[in-house]
Amino acid sequence: MRTDITNREDISLLVRTFYGRVQKDALLGPVFNTTISNWESHFELLTDFWETNLFFKKSYKGNPITAHIKVDEAFHGGINEVHFGTWINLWHQTINDLFEGETAQIAKNRARNMATFIHLRMFEARKK
Repeated sequence: MRTDITNREDISLLVRTFYGRVQKDALLGPVFNTTISNWESHFELLTDFWETNLFFKKSYKGNPITAHIKVDEAFHGGINEVHFGTWINLWHQTINDLFEGETAQIAKNRARNMATFIHLRMFEARKK
């Protein structure tokens, strides 16, 4: 029986499972595997990010917009809506495989909203 996301350990499981899938994905894998040199550090950073977003615990320190704009620049503006759609689909699938409940649904909704916002900001940064 699946349960809801209730603590940092659940978030860590989600992040590690999800990014394990991202690393193997034909579209996303090359982007992430080229960009991220220390996966363990990245797992901790993203666990902090989601802990902050889901439980309002101020553990994340970073700027996801700037980070994603830099990745897009490194790929010469090649990150597009297909990348974001694939990311969202994998995120939802991973949550559905591991969890169910209100916080799990919030994690899906926030990821969708963030992906849209980040994609738009990346696109706007290309025009500068």
